Amino acid sequence: MSELIFLAFVAAAVVDWIAVAQGRQQLEWIAKPAALALLLLWAALGAAPSWALIAALAFSLLGDVYLMLPANLFVAGLAAFFVGHIAYIDAFHAAFTWRLVWTAVVLGVSAPVGLRIVGAAPGAMRGAVTAYMLVIGFMTGSAIASGMTSAVIGALFFMLSDSLIAWNRFVAPFASARLAIIVTYHVGQLLLVYALRG
Repeated sequence: MSELIFLAFVAAAVVDWIAVAQGRQQLEWIAKPAALALLLLWAALGAAPSWALIAALAFSLLGDVYLMLPANLFVAGLAAFFVGHIAYIDAFHAAFTWRLVWTAVVLGVSAPVGLRIVGAAPGAMRGAVTAYMLVIGFMTGSAIASGMTSAVIGALFFMLSDSLIAWNRFVAPFASARLAIIVTYHVGQLLLVYALRG
């Protein structure tokens, strides 16, 4: 059963990528939430999934829906993913000191891009964007501190996806941005779940 759900997630993700690449919005509206819902179900069927992992995926699914709809719900989506990252942080097992050390490294390395994004964001959104960058930096630092290779790669892919969203939205739109965003997002989420589902 678990294997079938995993394969269904992969299929839904690929369909979503095709829908994004071809601009097929109605298909995307089905495939995008389906992919995360199936990933959530696959996580729940793991040997020892935590409530934090389930919460992270549930809020990610909510964020997906907010960002997918034609209404301007970017802030709502940002808030949903913010809570999702806090849940991911709770799901990792790592010493707080090492979390801080690696978070400082992550934020330091990504500072040039982060500062460029914050500077380009509308004034009313800069605080929210900054807070979000800090929390995803802490999530990534926590993943590195956990020592789980798949979690580290997954967190970095997730951070890359979010950076692409922000760059495309605030700094400079670029060709194939939406496809790059969704592919890195799904890969990141999958690797995080693989590391944490037990």
